[in-house]
Amino acid sequence: MPRPGDPLRRLRRLIARLPETHEKLSHGAPTWWGGRKTFATFHRNHHGDGRVAVWIKASRDGQEALVNHDPKCFFVPPYVGPSGWVGVRLDRAVDWKMLEGLLEEGYRMVAPQRALRALDEAQG
Repeated sequence: MPRPGDPLRRLRRLIARLPETHEKLSHGAPTWWGGRKTFATFHRNHHGDGRVAVWIKASRDGQEALVNHDPKCFFVPPYVGPSGWVGVRLDRAVDWKMLEGLLEEGYRMVAPQRALRALDEAQG
């Protein structure tokens, strides 16, 4: 049973609010799809880096702004970082509202139009 403060559990709750998402393991990590493309993946000590983090699809400009603003919280993840993804450390104080916004932004970059319409209608 996950602990109440378990970041993976909290991520799952946030992402479950987004229409037409699904989770499956990819390269051994919980990964979320919006339609046919990924927008977030959770890593705990990825290749011994010591971090608990989520990697989120982002624009290169968004990634750069976040990493420059707070490099202790945000980082350029391996493999997907050159495509603009941003890593967010979850093993430090986390602004979960901000994280929810970043997850939605990443989702909006990959989700099908019908899912985006459903999200916009739900947000009213």
